[in-house]
Amino acid sequence: MPKISSDTTAAHKRTTLHGPAMGTRWSATVDADHTMDLAALRQGLAAAVEQVDEQMSPWKPYSDLMRLNRAPVDAWVDLPAEILEVLDCALDVQRLSAGAFDPCVGALVDAWGFGAVRDAPDADAIRAARQPTPRTGHGGLELDRPAGRARKRLPLQLDLCGIAKGYAVDRMANVLQQHGARHALAALDGELRAVGSQASGSPWSVALERPEAGRRAVHGVIELEDLAVATSGDYRRYLEVGGARLAHTMDPRRCAPVNNAVASVTVLARTCMHADAWATALLVAGPDEGLAMAQRMGMDVLFLLRRAEGLVNVGLGRFGRSGGAIPQEHPVSG
Repeated sequence: MPKISSDTTAAHKRTTLHGPAMGTRWSATVDADHTMDLAALRQGLAAAVEQVDEQMSPWKPYSDLMRLNRAPVDAWVDLPAEILEVLDCALDVQRLSAGAFDPCVGALVDAWGFGAVRDAPDADAIRAARQPTPRTGHGGLELDRPAGRARKRLPLQLDLCGIAKGYAVDRMANVLQQHGARHALAALDGELRAVGSQASGSPWSVALERPEAGRRAVHGVIELEDLAVATSGDYRRYLEVGGARLAHTMDPRRCAPVNNAVASVTVLARTCMHADAWATALLVAGPDEGLAMAQRMGMDVLFLLRRAEGLVNVGLGRFGRSGGAIPQEHPVSG
C-alpha cells in the first residue's frame, strides 16, 4: 500500500476511496474540493476496475479474454475496444523486449499451478505446454482494432495478468480526471498512478517495498507527480516445490518460472499499463539483459538484485542520478 504524506490545503479535504477487485483491492487517495461528488466518484472507480476484470480475467470463464482463448484458430472474435488496446500494447512490449514479455503464456501459467486450472505444478501439463508449437503472440495474434476484433493464427492461450492491473489503474486515473480530480493517487496491488501532485504542491510520496517474502517493510520512497509506477518481483506470489520457491512470473524462453538474481524491478512510465508490462519484461530478462534493454530504451528503472552480500540496488534514468548503484536501504526519489 502507498505511504502517503498528509499534506492538504484549506480548500481541499483528503479522502480515501477503496473496494475489492481482481483478487485484491483498489484505492484512490483524493485531495477533493467541496464540489466533488465522492459517492459518484467511488461508483465510477469501482465500475472501471470491474470492467477490466470482466474483460481480461483468466479466472472468469466468460470474460472476453477467455472467449478469445476458446475460439478456434483463424476465427475472428468481436472484442471491446479496451481489451484490444491492452492486447496491442502487450504485443508491442513483446516485440520490443524480444519475447521477455509474452501475453501467450497462459498454458504455462496453468501448467505450473498459478492459474485457474490447478494449484500445483503438473508434469504432463508442463510437457504439453513446452511442445515446440510456436507460442509467441507476435504474428500469432492478429488485431483489427477499427473493426473491433481479433483472431489467433496459432493455438494460443493468452494471459494478461502482467499488464491488466496497470491498465485498470489508468482507467481509474481517467475516471478521477473526468470527475474533476486534480490531486489524486490511484492504486491497485502495487501499481500506482498519480494525477497531478498533492493539493499542497508536493509530489505524492509512496513506499517502495522491500522484496522479502512474508514480511512487509519499506525499502525506500518514490515521489510521483503525473506519473505511474509498477513493481514486479519474486517474493509475493510463489509456490514451494521440493524446497524450491517458484515465482509466479513465467519466463517464456525457458517455459518455466523466472529463476534469476532479480528480486524486484520498479519502472516509472507515463501510463501504468506500460510500467506494469515493462516491470514484468525486465524481471524475466534478468540483471544483464534487462539492464541493457532498459538502458537502450532510456527507461527509468530500479533493479533490486540478490547478491551474496545482500540486496544491491541498480538504478537507471531517474533512479540512477547517484551514479547507477545506490546503497542498500537508501531512499530513492522518482
